Amino acid sequence: MSGRVSFAALEGIPEIGPGDDLAALIASALDAADTPPEPRDILVVAQKIVSKAEGRYVDLATVQPSPRARELALAADKDPRLVEVILSESEDVLRVKPGVIVVAHRLGFVMANAGIDRSNVGARNGDRVLLLPRDPDGAADALRRALVARYDVPLGVIVSDSFGRAWRTGVVNVALGAAGLPALIDA
Repeated sequence: MSGRVSFAALEGIPEIGPGDDLAALIASALDAADTPPEPRDILVVAQKIVSKAEGRYVDLATVQPSPRARELALAADKDPRLVEVILSESEDVLRVKPGVIVVAHRLGFVMANAGIDRSNVGARNGDRVLLLPRDPDGAADALRRALVARYDVPLGVIVSDSFGRAWRTGVVNVALGAAGLPALIDA
């Protein structure tokens, strides 16, 4: 077993839209770069492209905020419509302060603003937001199966997102979903 780890960015992935076949687009970029996956490679995919392919967009113009969303929006200095979407994706609100609502997400993660993203989503006047994937493990597994079938090599896939952490500067990447590799090793 090699102790070597290396990372390589894959270029040539186009802008992703609802219904796009991520496996085909990734395979096309791998082929164009003449870098087919090798056994035990792990492909790390940004959750944003999975969410875009799943069409996980919400147009805030269609959202009617509840009284609870309006109350939290005042405390967090956020758009009440966005807060309503945050609540719809969350199991519990853990903390509210200006600029952030920390929640227990429906997927089990503790995170800011339910992972809802406004950047690079083709927003029209800031009214369009992107949610996390419906089932990150399932998305990772579907992508892994398609790529294994195409290249006939065992590989792993991680669906990753960046999280801020309390009392820390910057962000860390978190595996929202994984397939083809152990997500937890109990040593």
